[in-house]
Amino acid sequence: MVDKDRVKETINEAAGRTKRQVAEWTGDTEAQVEGLAQEVKGKAQKVWGNVKDAARSAQEDVRKEHGDKETQPPKHR
Repeated sequence: MVDKDRVKETINEAAGRTKRQVAEWTGDTEAQVEGLAQEVKGKAQKVWGNVKDAARSAQEDVRKEHGDKETQPPKHR
């Protein structure tokens, strides 16, 4: 299953790169900045997606280690 966030990040990064490149060819500085901003947004979304994936993976590892029980924070005495 494809994560909708992965689709968004890929589209933003590719569209921003394309917009920036075309703007460089045409000399449109404003569009270059817009394209770069969109490209950076896509890259930031990718980093956030990687963080979420790592957190899910760590959570799954903890659950497996504890016999698939729902993990709860430790009780403080």
